[in-house]
Amino acid sequence: MTTEPFDVVVLGEANPDLVLRGDVVPRFGQSEQLLDHADLVLGGSGAITAHALARLGVRVGLMARVGDDVFGAETVRLLRAGGVDCSLVEVGPEPTGLSVVLSDGSARATLTLVGAIDAPAPEWRTPADVPPTRHLHVSSFFLQRRRAAALPRMLPLVRAAGVRTSLDTNLDPEGRFPGLAEVLPLVDLLLPNAEECRASARALGVDAADLVGAARALAARGPTVVVKDGADGALLVGADRVVHEPGTPVEPVDTTGAGDTFDAALVAALLEGRPEAEALARACAAGALSTRRSGGTAGQPTAAELDAALAPTATRPVPHRS
Repeated sequence: MTTEPFDVVVLGEANPDLVLRGDVVPRFGQSEQLLDHADLVLGGSGAITAHALARLGVRVGLMARVGDDVFGAETVRLLRAGGVDCSLVEVGPEPTGLSVVLSDGSARATLTLVGAIDAPAPEWRTPADVPPTRHLHVSSFFLQRRRAAALPRMLPLVRAAGVRTSLDTNLDPEGRFPGLAEVLPLVDLLLPNAEECRASARALGVDAADLVGAARALAARGPTVVVKDGADGALLVGADRVVHEPGTPVEPVDTTGAGDTFDAALVAALLEGRPEAEALARACAAGALSTRRSGGTAGQPTAAELDAALAPTATRPVPHRS
């Protein structure tokens, strides 16, 4: 294990995405369909978040697992080329996970082989076992089931080590959201999108009439909740505050990984000590910029590009607080 301190460690998954764009809705039994584009790119929520953090100049390490196969080797190559520290990436006996992303530009569907994505949990027994870092980000809670089951044991050690935490669960493919109630009091930031926010609240017995109500129900369990709401920007909801960032609508090429890039920019801004409203604006801008290119990482901005995109602040709407 590395002894050099990180700014962020991502406990997540790493796999390639095969991104197909154009006429992507399958019609079985029909003639061959012709695509506009096909790209094999870095995938996995954890890997895309780590890549975005590195693009922003954050020292980031990824704790992930890949297989001893061509997909695993390519995944690690892409991570290293993007500036991610891979000293915590393991090679296991399972095949590397793979996602096939069907994208029509504004929306996408994903088919995933789990494989090595469902990696064993780290054997942390004391706070000293936690890698030296300022922040731990956990991705894909419902795909990394073995790690998710261990989080109630691991996260108190992380907190005792003085490390802040964030969690982006993604949707539960089975729609049950097991284990969520146990981990919410143990994380500092919960980072769902609007659909995930509403579904998580319902799983906890709250059928809120609006998005703010659903976020408040989750925040009542302990974390600050930051909700990604697409073209409508984002919400930050805490025990005593609601901040709305309207964002800037864009015409996307591909929305793959936009939420993960949002997560990275938010965490990076908060680590820099920026106010919550400013961090929210930077996260929305980074997520929007990431949709300029196909795949989850090609459009991710650097810190300088993000600064330039936010430069005309006088024309931007003022975030609303309540």
